[in-house]
Order: sequence, then C-alpha cells, then structure tokens
Amino acid sequence: MIERKQTGTRMSKIVIHNQVAYLSGQVGAGDTVADQTKDCLSRVDALLEEAGSDRKHILQAIIWLSDMNDFAEMNDIWDAWVPEGHAPARACGEAKLARDVLKVEIIVTAAVKSS
Repeated sequence: MIERKQTGTRMSKIVIHNQVAYLSGQVGAGDTVADQTKDCLSRVDALLEEAGSDRKHILQAIIWLSDMNDFAEMNDIWDAWVPEGHAPARACGEAKLARDVLKVEIIVTAAVKSS
C-alpha cells in the first residue's frame, strides 16, 4: 500500500511505502544559509512527525546548496540538528535551485517508527 499526505497536483509532501517515508524537498526562509537551513529542518521535523518518524529514523538525506561555499555554515546547523549516533547516509552537492533566493534544499527518506 502507498499512502500519500499533503498531496497536490504536482507532488505529495510525504509518500509512505513499506514503512519508509519519502519527503519532498524542503526549503526554508531567511537571508542566510544558516537561517534557511534552520527553517528547512524545522519543516522536515514537522513532516517526519506527520509521517510517524523522527530524526533518529532518517535513512538518507540529500542536500542541495546553491553555492558550495556555504557548505561549512550549513553543516554547523545540520550537525547540531542530527542526534548523536544517528547520522544518516548523506550526499551534498551544488545545484541551481527553483528560486534565486533559495540557498539550500533538503530531501529526506526515513523509516516509520514501529508502533
């Protein structure tokens, strides 16, 4: 069975299949990469909760930065957000994002917690 949440014409924000939650790419508001990363991860937290998961159950994260010069600043926020001992498989690269003001986009896949 496939469960879709917050589904629109173009995409679902969450798709759950076989106890795995796939989140759509999340972006955040703010002027700096740190501000946008904090906001983005707050959105990830909310979607994980809605999916029945949390930070400790993240399997993989894909991070896109509009400028790899922001890598260290983004990592400062990321490292404080990920629970110790629960770092997921992760990739980070540079890409042109959907809007010029965006500096970071994060895509997360997580296991749904057992009930």
